[in-house]
Amino acid sequence: MRSRDETSNFSNQVAAKPVVVLGLGNPLMADEGIGVYLVERLAESAADYPDVDFLDAGTGGLGVLHQMEGRRKAIFLDCAYLGRDPGSIRRFVPEDVRSAKVLAHQSLHEADLLRIIEMAEQLGQAPDEVVIFGIQPERVELGYALSPSLMSRIDDYLAAILHELNM
Repeated sequence: MRSRDETSNFSNQVAAKPVVVLGLGNPLMADEGIGVYLVERLAESAADYPDVDFLDAGTGGLGVLHQMEGRRKAIFLDCAYLGRDPGSIRRFVPEDVRSAKVLAHQSLHEADLLRIIEMAEQLGQAPDEVVIFGIQPERVELGYALSPSLMSRIDDYLAAILHELNM
């Protein structure tokens, strides 16, 4: 058993892999959990991608800032209102979009992903490449199950993300 200090020092010595895939979302809110669901599925094939960390980043927050540090590439998977049909997926980079998210400033975990990426750039901690996969939800409400619109397209989502990893 290690002391708290030894464990902390050990975790700081483990080098981050060059690529990180971060699944964002809340799996208790139906389609809002798509990013977490996808990263869990991708992690099943982690042995095929030794240079990639697959991380459940939950609802994000400033912790995401540190999960990007020291990486060459960060890929984010998240539910996003794209103005498209439910289940639609879109690949974009931060420069392609601007956030329409309104923050209530009631939680330390509340954050805007684009703002966090901007902060990482300002701190010199941003990866060379950041890619975001946004998936249009059918429903965001209490419930653990993903909607049929998203479930029917899981293989398409995984194929798009794996294609990105193989580029």
